[in-house]
Formats: sequence, C-alpha cells, structure tokens
Amino acid sequence: MGNPDICIAGAGIIGLSLALELHQRGFRVTVLEKAGPLAEASTAAAGMLAAEDPHIPPALRPFADLSLTLYPGYLDRLSSFSGIKVPFQTHTTIQKDTAKPWRLRNPLCRTDLDRLLPGNTLGEGHFYLLDEKSLDPRQLATALLAAVHATSIKIQSNTPVSTTRSRDRTIEVQTPAGVLHASHFIDCTGTWATTTSALSNVKVVPRKGQMLSVSLPSSLALNLVVRTPDIYIVPRTSGPDAGRAIIGATVEDVGFDKTVHPSDIAHLHSLATHLLPALADASQLEAWAGLRPATPDGLPLLGALTDRPNHFMASGHFRDGILLAPATAHVMAEILSGESPSVDLTPFSPARNIPIR
Repeated sequence: MGNPDICIAGAGIIGLSLALELHQRGFRVTVLEKAGPLAEASTAAAGMLAAEDPHIPPALRPFADLSLTLYPGYLDRLSSFSGIKVPFQTHTTIQKDTAKPWRLRNPLCRTDLDRLLPGNTLGEGHFYLLDEKSLDPRQLATALLAAVHATSIKIQSNTPVSTTRSRDRTIEVQTPAGVLHASHFIDCTGTWATTTSALSNVKVVPRKGQMLSVSLPSSLALNLVVRTPDIYIVPRTSGPDAGRAIIGATVEDVGFDKTVHPSDIAHLHSLATHLLPALADASQLEAWAGLRPATPDGLPLLGALTDRPNHFMASGHFRDGILLAPATAHVMAEILSGESPSVDLTPFSPARNIPIR
C-alpha cells in the first residue's frame, strides 16, 4: 500500500483540505476512506460561513475568524489545481436573535428589514445585517476532489482503518486491503473519529440534521441568507442549483440513523413559510440528512494524541466543518511541519478534559 509521509483517515472536506495543504508543503500523503470521498457531512451542509452565528462557542471565534481570512486563498488554490471556480452564493445574512446579542453589528430597523426582505413575517426581536458569505458545498466538493486528483495525493476509497500502532519511528496502519506505514497518522473521520482514537475522554458523537431544498417562486427573489434561532434559509444564486433554497435543519441525537422523516421535513418547510410566506408556493426538490460530528463542549479536536506517538486528530467540527476547513488545514499543517500554530489550540486539545456523558 506504499509508505507515505502522512496517512490521513477520512476523505471529507477536513481530510482532503489538509491533504492538499500538506502536499503544498512537500509531504507525500495517502488518504484512506471507509466509503467514498466527500460522501457524508461535507456535502450535506448548507454552506454558511457563519463565524458570527450566536451558536458558535466563544472559544471558537478566533479560529473561525482565522478561517474566514484564509478562505479566499483556499478557494484560489482549489481553482489553480482544478480549474474550477467556487463562487460565493450570497454575501449577506439577516440574523434574528431573540436573546441579548453578543457581538452582532449593524442592527436593522423594521423599515430596513422590510426593504431588504419584502413580505417577511419575522415578527418581533433583534435583527442584524451580517457581512457573511455562503457557498454551495457540492460545488466546493467537486473543486476540492478535482484539485486533489490533480496532485500526487493518493485516495483509497472503501478502505477503512482497522487499527493503528506505533512501531519504532513509524505508524503501522492496518486496513482490510493491507498494511500501510507512515511517519504520522491523522484521524479526520468526523463522526467516526472514536473508532481510531485511543483516548477514553474523547467522545465524538453524531448529531443528525435533516434538511430540504425547494424551488424558489418567481415572487421571491432571495439573494441573502435568513437565519433565526430555529431555522435558516440559504438561497443558491449561481451554478446548476441556482433558483433553489436550502432550508434546515434539525439537530437530533439518534446515533447513526440518517432516515429522512416527511413530518420533520414538512415542519421545516412550515417554519420557513412562516418567515417568508411566498415559500408556501415553493415546490420541494430534495430532502436529506447528514451526521454532524459533535463533542460535548462544542469545540473541535485538533492536535496530537498524547498517549500515542505521531498520532493526531482533526475532527469534531459539528456544524462548522465547511467554515473551519481552511483554518484546520492551515494549523494542522503548521504542527506537522514543526511550526507554532497561528492561533492557540489549547481549547481544542484532544487531551482536554471533556466530560463523558
């Protein structure tokens, strides 16, 4: 199976973005994937780069801000390798926050809200206009995979990691297809991260999210994101899915069940229609569910496994994998290159004391 410098488990957006960053630094990289690349949460997301969403824990905000600054260069890199440009679908978000705002800026009065979003029934509350972009994760996945294929990075699909162990100065990675030896091993398997981690206090669990897409009626020219504590509506303004909107999402603790329930989808559509009545005429195009990799404290796991030499983790990004992919690739590559990371990663240490539930 070859002997790369670095073996990455997991070919989602985190694993492949990191592989590309490491390749740029001269490392030989092999990515092992239990199924197919970018087949799970990476393409189930809505694509909001929501660094100012109130659900983001305060400890995560500096890291999220770093990722936003890295995003233009990240997309340029994908384009240079793949020849595919990934456009931003929207550039602004209307955020409704019924609680006391923490750092939200640009408050909207009702007149401004009605001007930006005619026909809305958002009701009472605080409203803010955010300078926040969104993109289409499916377009991003296409460009990322094409970029990786344009390099010497090896992706081995249908190749789950069975076990890993340190032997001398290398890591022996056992798979059903054989044994691979690498200098470093990085677990980027998202919701499945606990299958390759030996730390008993690391718990990454699935949080199911159901969502749907609808065809926007001609009466609703939506070109910004609408987000409340209960729901979001994210339009697609360019590309093959232009003219539709993504509506989501549930947050469920049901294990690895990805069943789509029509009653839940209907409820999401109803919530969206309550905010934007024109959506009552929007026909449903798709419905799906994804599994977000969540940790008990809502923070990702980034860094070395202290009990296993040359083993690392980059997982547990919960609802922010798309947003945090550039920063995760950047800081993990810094660590593996022997550099100090650009931000303090102490809050994200895999060895931190996370309560077991």
